[in-house]
Amino acid sequence: MVESLPAQRTGGRVPTVIADEVHIVYRVNGVKSSRGSATAALSRIVRRGSDDDTQRGVRKVHAVRGVSFVAHRGEAIGLIGSNGSGKSTLLRAIAGLLPPERGKVYTDGQPSLLGVNAALMNDLTGERNVTLGGLAMGMSREQIKQRYQEIVDFSGINEKGDFITLPMRTYSSGMQARLRFSIAAAKDHDVLMIDEALATGDAKFRRRSEARVRELREHAGTVFLVSHSNQSIRDTCDRVLWLERGELRLDGPTEEVLRAYEKFTGK
Repeated sequence: MVESLPAQRTGGRVPTVIADEVHIVYRVNGVKSSRGSATAALSRIVRRGSDDDTQRGVRKVHAVRGVSFVAHRGEAIGLIGSNGSGKSTLLRAIAGLLPPERGKVYTDGQPSLLGVNAALMNDLTGERNVTLGGLAMGMSREQIKQRYQEIVDFSGINEKGDFITLPMRTYSSGMQARLRFSIAAAKDHDVLMIDEALATGDAKFRRRSEARVRELREHAGTVFLVSHSNQSIRDTCDRVLWLERGELRLDGPTEEVLRAYEKFTGK
């Protein structure tokens, strides 16, 4: 479960997220079986008295396995690992979107998850989405009005035309991702989690994004970044968590962990 973090300090630093032996298990319906076959019938007999989920044809996927760490204010933490290693799942658990099967997540303040696949209102204009996105983050209409032009300029979507007044369905996936990041970055966050958003856009936008992440850290927030770009991790983060098959393989300074990861992957 996700709980509020009691006020405390560790070594003079203020913790913002504590993951304590977190396990995340997905249950997938529709395990394949040949109901009419003798083999399937025998299998059902053997399974009697076993786990209820298995009897109902539900397959368990153990996505995160006993992960523990403490994050502090002012840190930017990269999450790396192979596809399916549990990075995005862990962020969703920190955000309170996935309940742990076992273990607990404690947070100080409200975590905000920014993902490339976050839902957008495709039939509404970019302008309208800026307003709705800001309200969803707890900003007042006056704050949104004050920061509106900054958000649009940061996203860069108007550099080749007045796209902000067009429906979101007319945007490319990169334009959508840039606008999402720009909306989220307009507010200082207690804990901001970014899932691959810095991988979108051109080099100029990535530099702006990385600079904004550093600003968020300086305002006493904590930033988590999931990225397949080791260079983005190097440019943005001072600490890295390496997940592999749902387990925390290494937690340490960015360069130390990335060197070990690159040796492991051969890249």
